[in-house]
Amino acid sequence: MAWEYSEKTKQLFMDAVHGKPGTHLGEIENPDGLGEHGSIACGDAMRFTFRVDRHPTDPTEDVITEARYLTFGCTSAIAASEALCAIIEQGHFTPIQALKVTNQNIVDFLEGLPSQKIHCSVMGAEALEAAVFNWAQLRGVDLQKLGVDIHAHEQEEGRIVCKCFSLTEPYLRRKIQELNLRTIPEITNAVKAGGACMSCHHAPGGLQDLLDDIWGKNLSQLPILNGRGMAPTPGLAANAKSEELDTGMSPYQFSKKIEDVLEHHVRPLLKKDGGDVEIIDIKGTLIYCRFKGACDGCASAAQTLKLLVEDPLKEHVDERIRVIQV
Repeated sequence: MAWEYSEKTKQLFMDAVHGKPGTHLGEIENPDGLGEHGSIACGDAMRFTFRVDRHPTDPTEDVITEARYLTFGCTSAIAASEALCAIIEQGHFTPIQALKVTNQNIVDFLEGLPSQKIHCSVMGAEALEAAVFNWAQLRGVDLQKLGVDIHAHEQEEGRIVCKCFSLTEPYLRRKIQELNLRTIPEITNAVKAGGACMSCHHAPGGLQDLLDDIWGKNLSQLPILNGRGMAPTPGLAANAKSEELDTGMSPYQFSKKIEDVLEHHVRPLLKKDGGDVEIIDIKGTLIYCRFKGACDGCASAAQTLKLLVEDPLKEHVDERIRVIQV
């Protein structure tokens, strides 16, 4: 599946991948604020760092002068991270003012994102909140006294609902209400919950139970369309995982599609630097591969794997693909 990205999103992504001056991919050494959000194991994670110009007497007047990010993810994750850094640096915000930057601000900066990729903008906003909380601790700022609630307790307290992404019930309840999420697919698109193993969809206390409790059970009686435009049958809930992993192609067609994308979108970029990649095995949407040539043993192999191999496969074949280096 090829996502419909805006020209600005594509340009920000390409500029970041090629290290164009003025981009923000990287990490600040000894930062004044550091925050993380997401799960590297499940494919999307972000580390956000910033530096401030420290006010001599009042730390609440510190101004963010530099922002950087490290992320594992797709085109939209990188572009959304670039947008977040640009918005903050251009705004000359204090850390507390930066909290007003929302995922919608990021989407607007990018001139839109596919609905299935909104979680990338949410990931940036959440990493920013965590970084501001870290700054406040380092600078001795009592956010509670200032009336600022950045929900720090959500990662420390509360039952884990989505184990794949370590998302707690308090966090999910807040995001469901803040973003007016009404269905499980909307939750997954927004915050990734339920996007990996899917066992939390209809488990007791899972995503559907949270939706029923927040919005009322009548909502759950409405037909919710799956990716094929069909309403799932309640009795088939146990088979949801295997159905969702169906690529719509035979194993042969799936492997040929992967090889075609590698040949036309991946290898030309790798060969420019004397490298290559080969497929070792395919199990469902897990693609096991091995780098060759200059890419074999390269210090940036993990980043290359995500940006130049996995991302094109997600965009042109199936967004659930995960590439594993062997």
